[in-house]
Amino acid sequence: MIEGDDDGSDDASPREIIAYGERDPDLFDLERTWEALGLGEKVRKGLAAAGFKYATQIQAQLIPPAAAGRDVLGQAKTGTGKTAAFGLPLLDRVKPGEGFQALVLCPTRELASQISDSLRVLGKFTGLKVCPVFGGKRMSTQIDRLRQNPEIIVGTPGRVMDMAERGLYSFGAFRYVVLDEVDRMLDIGFRDDIRRILKQCPPDRQTMMVSATISPEIEELARRHMRNAEKIVTSSGSLTVKMVEQHYLSVEPWDKKKLLLHLLTHEEPALTLVFCRLKRTVDELAEYLERKQIDVYAMHGDMRQSARENVMRKLREGKLGVVIASDLASRGLDVDGITHVINYDLPEDPEVYVHRIGRTARAGRDGVAWSFVTQEQGKLLTQIEKLINIEIAKMDYPDFVPSPRPEGWRGPPGSGPTPPSAPAKPVESRYAERDVNQKVEQLSQTDQAKLAQKFPGGVIPTKAPPKKMFGKVRTSRSNKL
Repeated sequence: MIEGDDDGSDDASPREIIAYGERDPDLFDLERTWEALGLGEKVRKGLAAAGFKYATQIQAQLIPPAAAGRDVLGQAKTGTGKTAAFGLPLLDRVKPGEGFQALVLCPTRELASQISDSLRVLGKFTGLKVCPVFGGKRMSTQIDRLRQNPEIIVGTPGRVMDMAERGLYSFGAFRYVVLDEVDRMLDIGFRDDIRRILKQCPPDRQTMMVSATISPEIEELARRHMRNAEKIVTSSGSLTVKMVEQHYLSVEPWDKKKLLLHLLTHEEPALTLVFCRLKRTVDELAEYLERKQIDVYAMHGDMRQSARENVMRKLREGKLGVVIASDLASRGLDVDGITHVINYDLPEDPEVYVHRIGRTARAGRDGVAWSFVTQEQGKLLTQIEKLINIEIAKMDYPDFVPSPRPEGWRGPPGSGPTPPSAPAKPVESRYAERDVNQKVEQLSQTDQAKLAQKFPGGVIPTKAPPKKMFGKVRTSRSNKL
């Protein structure tokens, strides 16, 4: 039996693509069977029990080289089954009963939990143990499970390194290493930790890295840790999910709350994710919608792990209507039934937009993405359109009445109140400047020229410089203190 998450439940459903509904040849490979892809009988039995009939394109192309033991670098749209793409060959190659063999690293706790769930479901008949290792859970519980020598560890870099430092396992034991969301794993925040971990893993290990977006810089960094990796791209010229109906709404920054409320009450979407850039905005927006009698929950990194898991559980059970989330959740939410994604704050990084809207249109279903765009964000919208190679249509609401600019409004750069005009100078100051000018004019041209040479640019000042030195000036005496 595959070991489950910390709650010990055994009835989790897979979070990956299940080939139901319309059989789209752009999404699914309808020609090859799981056996033809090189997977063994026990893994195929798990696939059948989970309801997987066809492989998605990324699975069909990545599984054969991965099952053959080669390093792979896979790029595919969000929601196309990348977890099963690396997870199935992993389950097929790892040997039961031989202890620590495989390490899967990912950027968020939610994603680590979901990968563990998927591997547990798909590997139901393999006899392998999967142990999730991430923060927010009781250390003692994870230590007890690690002492049972699970074959596969799924975790976030920080907690994975912590457990290794406690002597619970050695990175030298891992013959298989996976980096999910490799673009996040190799960015500045995780790069040093990943380099430290991979340096301690065996040099002849098999390495698999996958993501929805892989820039040339990230690919270069990734290949430094791989051996002749085979790159597989199934994004078909566009990194966004083609089933997502995308629109943008032009709005003044002070009207965004009002417009969001208008959308939620007039469109009546089923399960909606609203993404904000700042955790503070998440909380403020959730409080605002609660006052307006909207069934809403907040989710961001500052929340306790138990609170985040409570939101995730209700999401999976279909008991939530609206979730306000930070970008933490854009990589960790993989829940069927999300119908709408709203970009309350347009992300500064266009690639984050791809991950956000990919939370809907899961498993080949349709989805809708709305983005609020202020006047100052026109260039950012254009950058997103260039990345996804799609022109996002504008959406208007004739019955939405914009509000006048609030007095004293202070918003993001470019949207704040008009700076007040400079205060009038005191009368004595104007007279003082006039007196200086008169004295300069009384000098001969030769003397004026000599005086001008003493000042930068030849400009003779008419008053003392403004006092802009904040704090004390350091002197030789103060330097000795």
